[in-house]
Amino acid sequence: MKKKLVVLTGAGISAESGIKTFRDADGLWEGHDVMEVASPEGWCKNKELVLDFYNQRRRQLQTVEPNLGHKTLAKLESDFDVHIITQNVDNLHEKAGSSKVLHLHGELLKVRSTKNENYILDWNGDLNIGNVDPNGNQLRPHIVWFGEAVPALEEAIEISQQADCFVIVGTSMQVYPAAGLLHYTNKNVPIFYIDPNPATIYDLSNPLEIIPMNATEGVPFLREKLRTRE
Repeated sequence: MKKKLVVLTGAGISAESGIKTFRDADGLWEGHDVMEVASPEGWCKNKELVLDFYNQRRRQLQTVEPNLGHKTLAKLESDFDVHIITQNVDNLHEKAGSSKVLHLHGELLKVRSTKNENYILDWNGDLNIGNVDPNGNQLRPHIVWFGEAVPALEEAIEISQQADCFVIVGTSMQVYPAAGLLHYTNKNVPIFYIDPNPATIYDLSNPLEIIPMNATEGVPFLREKLRTRE
């Protein structure tokens, strides 16, 4: 049986494919205050602005491709039972070939009903006012906004508890509850943290190795390291 490799990925890995992150620019995301475009309050205040923002993000996503970090994580499936837990809303892990991807913060290429959170549709084009569910309720981006619950959290915790090895790639470890997942691992499980500017991780009893590289360098480096350990 293959060992379970759990990978938590953040904005850094997608940034290397050309997707901008709001943490790059003093809390601005593509020129917008994140609370204007990523909160229930922003949605209530100006639905057109929010829809236009995500329409632009969706169009941008069509122009980028997975990078070597994404592709190497997919290749690790030949040696490990790889489970990716991502804070990213893009589909680059899937495009790279990863088969088990859990999106904590939703998915850009999906929309859902504003009244029925279980009514979810795949959506590649623009989403506009007037796009509704069968009961006439407006559709919204299938994104977990600030202040909203994280529906996938329980599954993410369960996966983390089963890890034989836990890897963090391209995240500031500042966004909770995602940043707390590594604390659900068993104490003897090794943790690898790949980031060019790694944050300090407190209260951790696990063996921890920092790999101060970006994803396109660090993930291939880790793959070779894990191969030699096997």
